[in-house]
Amino acid sequence: MLRRIFGPRRDEVTGEWRRFHNEELNDLYSSPNIVRVIKSGRMRWAGHVARMGEERGVYRVLLGKPEGRRTLGRPRRRWVDNIRMYLQEVECGYKDWIGLAQDRDRWRTLVSAVMNLRVPWNAGNFLTSCKPISFSRRTLHHGVSK
Repeated sequence: MLRRIFGPRRDEVTGEWRRFHNEELNDLYSSPNIVRVIKSGRMRWAGHVARMGEERGVYRVLLGKPEGRRTLGRPRRRWVDNIRMYLQEVECGYKDWIGLAQDRDRWRTLVSAVMNLRVPWNAGNFLTSCKPISFSRRTLHHGVSK
């Protein structure tokens, strides 16, 4: 549908008419990437839960460890592991992300950076001030053991 709306394009080099490529259509339409939207929604929700008290059930489910025997195979990825991966993607491997989420403005800046849309002009100071921590690939996929 977008190809019909924007029509063909004349190539500057050869002068021939051609169809738009998918990347060009996405740049023209400027709709956000669905994966980024989902990541930012997860980050927003995790920040909301992190600001709840420790006595709340949702907070305990987010940070708790299940009891009993686990199933065979690779351990399932937890919400906390996803949040750590998203923080590492924006090169802010903040170890205490729950403490970071208490400051709504800083957390909102991080969520915008994960979404990779409009980041405020002063967000660079905050994002570069985070000290990255290193997670091994195994840690990211299997979780952190205490």
